[in-house]
Amino acid sequence: MVMRVLLGDVSSQPTRVGPLMSSEFLLASTYRSIVAEPRLDTAHQSWDRGWGQAETRANWTQPEQAVTELIPALTQRGVRRVLDVGTGIGRHALAFARAGFEVIAVDASATGLAELRRAADAEGLRVDTELAAFTALPIDDASIDHVLAWNVLYHGDAEVVRTAFEECARVLRPGGTAQLTMLSKRHRAFAIGREIRPDTFVDDASTGDKDHPHFYVDATTLTAMLSDAQLEARSVIDIDQQPPGGFHWTVLVEAAPTDVGGCRGD
Repeated sequence: MVMRVLLGDVSSQPTRVGPLMSSEFLLASTYRSIVAEPRLDTAHQSWDRGWGQAETRANWTQPEQAVTELIPALTQRGVRRVLDVGTGIGRHALAFARAGFEVIAVDASATGLAELRRAADAEGLRVDTELAAFTALPIDDASIDHVLAWNVLYHGDAEVVRTAFEECARVLRPGGTAQLTMLSKRHRAFAIGREIRPDTFVDDASTGDKDHPHFYVDATTLTAMLSDAQLEARSVIDIDQQPPGGFHWTVLVEAAPTDVGGCRGD
């Protein structure tokens, strides 16, 4: 079952984008991550162990159809620089690189990034990789044409998600786009386990990554959070991912344009 909530047009013109951020920014971001306790964006610890296992990697090699179907539209719009946030072993980063985009892949799992680099080298593809949390992207402001964050940004609580949305908005150029997924409250795992923050649950009995914090959201709250981050929702669809009952919001957003003074919308 699919729930369509909001649909609109996404169109803008490409612009030149800048380089990765300086080492000073990386040090400052690392310091902020260390002193911000408690850390709730910890699911990468589970995934880092999984990426070291061939059986796990085998389940995550094919890009999602919703991602690849968007590639022709991105090409038509003149998108050049793509950021894959929470890339894992890089199934989407590799798909973007094959399509001819400049790709930066970010993940907090060193094991996943190592697998991505091996796969890219084997295909003769260039993918720049960065080891970082999605709450502190080591990327320059307004330097990315399109961001993908597939099944990533809900690993934490509402504050983690807000920070992640703000980071996506920060790195996008005005009018740039992002494709995101978020856990729906229709997901089979909603309200399973301990509620450690509002709508944030930890299932200590989980054999996957649900023993780390996961945030669930409805359409009204999601669109409001995106708007607060100056990301305008163009499409918000509740899709049942496999296995059945795995409802996720699939979202296409556009970064707010800048005004004459160089600031983004109200």
